[in-house]
Amino acid sequence: MEEALKIQSLVIYPIKSCRGISVTQATVTHTGFQWDRYWLVVNYKGRAYTQRVEPKLALVESELPKEAFLEDWEPTKDSFLVLNAPGMSPLKIPLTKPSSVAEGVSMWEWSGSAFDEGEEAAKWFSDFLGKQSRLVRFKKDTETRPSPPEFAAGYSTTFADMFPFLFASQASLDQLNTLLPEPVPINRFRPNILVDNCDPFGEDLWDEIKINDLVFQGVRLCSRCKVPTVNQETGVPGAAEPTETLMKFRSDNVLMPDKKPRGKVFFGKEMVWNWNLTNTEDKGKKTIKVGDTISVIRKIPSRAEAAV
Repeated sequence: MEEALKIQSLVIYPIKSCRGISVTQATVTHTGFQWDRYWLVVNYKGRAYTQRVEPKLALVESELPKEAFLEDWEPTKDSFLVLNAPGMSPLKIPLTKPSSVAEGVSMWEWSGSAFDEGEEAAKWFSDFLGKQSRLVRFKKDTETRPSPPEFAAGYSTTFADMFPFLFASQASLDQLNTLLPEPVPINRFRPNILVDNCDPFGEDLWDEIKINDLVFQGVRLCSRCKVPTVNQETGVPGAAEPTETLMKFRSDNVLMPDKKPRGKVFFGKEMVWNWNLTNTEDKGKKTIKVGDTISVIRKIPSRAEAAV
């Protein structure tokens, strides 16, 4: 008898491209997990910094109050996001709403306004990165950052790359590691939800899954940039791996031979929470936990038909 699919771990990344927090439970909202990618480090023009250009961001550790991961918790004046990084004093960011607003913040195709976390945070990141920087927070009450409508019309996210949730499986990582010169940890791929008891790359075929009462819709395979080559413990980018090995068996050329190759490699499945299918009275937000069972409701027939 096959073991049921289960949530092996949950990770929330409060600041885009900075280190994640492993949690035992997380609150699902329309735009992703509560607190996930709420903050963004930007340059003097308000443009996003990510590990693609600032790999040192991997060394910034975030800490939130334990109660922040409970469903109905509200921050008080004594609630903080605490940041640590090598050679830096701890930085405390109040979780209550900032009063200052930054205009002209941009990330990929989106631009809008965001809360500005102030001069102390700006100096901290400027000193750490060695260039003018500011820390901003997504302005959920007035701003919407839509996911690409050709893949997920009507859905939006905060400062995640494109979509609210990234799923990956332990079996996929294990298979990749048998082929690599040196194994890599899952933090190279920065998923929100790591699944146990899955076939290697079985998540590719998920069209619809259910966790408790929450239905998640598969959007597309996650094409990987150069961030998986960055060692998340040292903040130092490598030259080739694991991308070079992934190219041999996880490229669009291999998985979708009938489509025009674009040199992409894939690891993980991007998904949205389909709140329209949630059979509960309160469709606002819900909690999932490590150990929860995952049911696959519907699959796509083959990887060749997967959206990319």
